[in-house]
Amino acid sequence: MGVQQEQRGEQLWGGETSKAVANFPISGQPVPVPVIRWLGRIKAAAARVNAELELIDADVAERVAAAADRVAEGEFDDQFPIDVFQTGSGTSTNMNANEVIAHLAGGDVHPNDHVNMGQSSNDVFPSAVHLAALGEVRSQLLPALEQLESAFARKAQEFHDVVKAGRTHLMDAVPVTLGQEFGGYAAQVRLGARRIENALPQVAQLPLGGTATGTGLNTHPEFAARVRERLREATGLQVSPPEHPFEAQGNRDALVELSGALKVLAVSLTKISGDLALMSSGPRAGIGEIRLPELQKGSSIMPGKVNPVIPEVVLQVSAQVIGNDAAITIAGTQGNFELNVRIPLIARNLLDSIHLLSTTTRTFAEKCVSGIEANEQGTHHSAESTLAAATALNPYIGYDKATEIVKEAAASGRMLREVAYEKGVDEDTYNRAMDLRKMALGNT
Repeated sequence: MGVQQEQRGEQLWGGETSKAVANFPISGQPVPVPVIRWLGRIKAAAARVNAELELIDADVAERVAAAADRVAEGEFDDQFPIDVFQTGSGTSTNMNANEVIAHLAGGDVHPNDHVNMGQSSNDVFPSAVHLAALGEVRSQLLPALEQLESAFARKAQEFHDVVKAGRTHLMDAVPVTLGQEFGGYAAQVRLGARRIENALPQVAQLPLGGTATGTGLNTHPEFAARVRERLREATGLQVSPPEHPFEAQGNRDALVELSGALKVLAVSLTKISGDLALMSSGPRAGIGEIRLPELQKGSSIMPGKVNPVIPEVVLQVSAQVIGNDAAITIAGTQGNFELNVRIPLIARNLLDSIHLLSTTTRTFAEKCVSGIEANEQGTHHSAESTLAAATALNPYIGYDKATEIVKEAAASGRMLREVAYEKGVDEDTYNRAMDLRKMALGNT
């Protein structure tokens, strides 16, 4: 008998799912789709392994696996209606998956005895969350970060010789180049990706086989290893056994660690976006050192206004990711004895952060960074105007005399050169010291 054919719009879940839908009318947001699809992949692999181990009839196992494959492919996303804010172990959604798969597999298939064989919500649901996070980071976020890093690196080369004022404490500092700043942004993104990569080996440790409390009750000793191997072969993800079954079951520290790395990336993006918005401010009454791509009208009333719309989106997303991390951190503290019971909350926020950062960094690269232009009139003006350039005079005339020149120039509004000549600095010394390009680039 093949997998049962369902009618379009037919309800495929059973009584436990209906109870959960009634019990949790909370947010209107279901469990993230990637978690559902990974539940399907796990249950397909589990059914085939149970058949290999001769724990389940081969025909039943293949029907379960075929139905679970269809769930994994996204064919039945609409059959998972339970609110993400549900019982903290994710039991309701695991039962939902069991019921849908059993319905599809045929009337003689039992949701618990067949579909859930060798599993517990306490090990299979967090495993699905780990795999969803691992898969989304690998397939979506890391490629997007590579694209953003490359966009900044190209601009660093393009702006290599564009000298401008440096700024510390939001005050004028010694000259730098626009290329140096953009090279720093590229490095921030690269280091952010590396921090995320470093968290993934821990996320890849799956609590499969632990069942209810980590002891592996009612599970064949070879079950978890065989399921992991099937998942590796099917998806290419390098999943691994846990360091210790009770560690893997009792907490979600690996997901908290990954969220922390995402938060650091959000902090970096906040800094970068804030800098770009400030450097593009103007065009006449601001800093005006770069021009951002003009994507849309900036005002419904002020003609010709251009706003830093993409940096503003990045800033908002970064704030959301930092907020998500705060909730994940609190949820991570809620493990009591053998189980963390805030897994749906962690799943919701973690996958939201991964998705937001993936789409936002790709948009940032394509619609903003790649189209940034240097306003060389603005950079030249700021480089020439920064009084901190007088720092280069220190080796020739000393800190105190240089300070005297800076104070006089600031008070009078005159240029450094004019005041320096007045204070006895000869033209040759001034020109040798005040080479702005050499000051910024040194011997490079």
